[in-house]
Amino acid sequence: MKEIAFYKTTVDHEELKQLASALEITKESSKVEQFEESMAKFVGVKYAVATCNATAAIHLALSSIKLKRGDKILMSVNSFVNVPEVVRHFDAEPLFIDIDSDNMNIDLKKFEKALEDNKSKKLRGAIISFVAGQTPDLDKLYDICKRYNIILIEDATSALGVTYKGETIGSLKADMTIFSTNPSNGKHAVSRSGILVTNNEEIATRAKLLRTHALTTTYDDFGNLDYIYDIVDIGHKYDMSELDAAFSLVQLQKTNKFIKRRKEIAKIYETRLEGVKHITTPSYTEEHIFTQYIIKVSRNRDSFARALKEKGIATGLNYIPLHLLSYYKNKYSIKITTYGTALTSYQQILSIPMYPGLTDEEVNYICDEIIDIAASWI
Repeated sequence: MKEIAFYKTTVDHEELKQLASALEITKESSKVEQFEESMAKFVGVKYAVATCNATAAIHLALSSIKLKRGDKILMSVNSFVNVPEVVRHFDAEPLFIDIDSDNMNIDLKKFEKALEDNKSKKLRGAIISFVAGQTPDLDKLYDICKRYNIILIEDATSALGVTYKGETIGSLKADMTIFSTNPSNGKHAVSRSGILVTNNEEIATRAKLLRTHALTTTYDDFGNLDYIYDIVDIGHKYDMSELDAAFSLVQLQKTNKFIKRRKEIAKIYETRLEGVKHITTPSYTEEHIFTQYIIKVSRNRDSFARALKEKGIATGLNYIPLHLLSYYKNKYSIKITTYGTALTSYQQILSIPMYPGLTDEEVNYICDEIIDIAASWI
């Protein structure tokens, strides 16, 4: 029996070489600065602000717009937990929107209706997550946000390198976009680097200030803080380490290679699992980059996942709808049927292994076991 992880970071000697060079402390420009410059160029944006992880980047984005107590932020109920979490740290309020059943992203009709019905002056903006590496209709999203004059933050932590009508996400019409060099939420991630990109100079300047305690000072040639410094605001300790930056530099250079391999894996899954009883493969656009591969199991999803685990195949859920999680369910007294599309989708979704390091043999083993289990599934 094979043992196939749900996700593993794909690395080779190039990462090791960069990490070794980061340990050689010199007067040359830092790896963090190199990574920020490389990311800005890759995305096609003016400013990039590197952080220790993507959650920190989202929190920093909200700090940059001076989110306040009682402010409201719209988001999909199918976001990962870090999105409403950072909103709550401001004692602000996340407002959930149901999803589109096809791509599991936010339902833009319901998003627009929520804005149309809104009577509060406290509604500041939206954080829109791109599930599994596919965007919603961005033309429509940008138009809605412009008409209602709200701030738009794109949560593209699972969408580094995705394009929309030939343009790279992050360079379009959002106020800010958040990326991660590691799409996994696993316990043993090699690196968790995040980055905030924007074309807004004011936001970028404030984000860089708040990233490191809102310190105003100079540094010596080796990056050490001068002995006299000042603090001009309440900041954070969200700066990226040189080692994380070195690792992320190499991973960024491999982004398009990783996307190509994930699309190859997705094609094998699609071909092998087409027509399999109880299994539905995802619908997708040509620009989908398959950061996750999410199938639907028409009945007894949890038992199906356990059956796969017995065959050595780990699975995951992207994502458990936020209104089903104890904190949000209890805090806002939300009924489980409030977001019907998300609930129905959640009862069936199952993410199967998807990362560039998977071999064709491993992918076919996963397909073989899914087909075998489904053949006798009740």
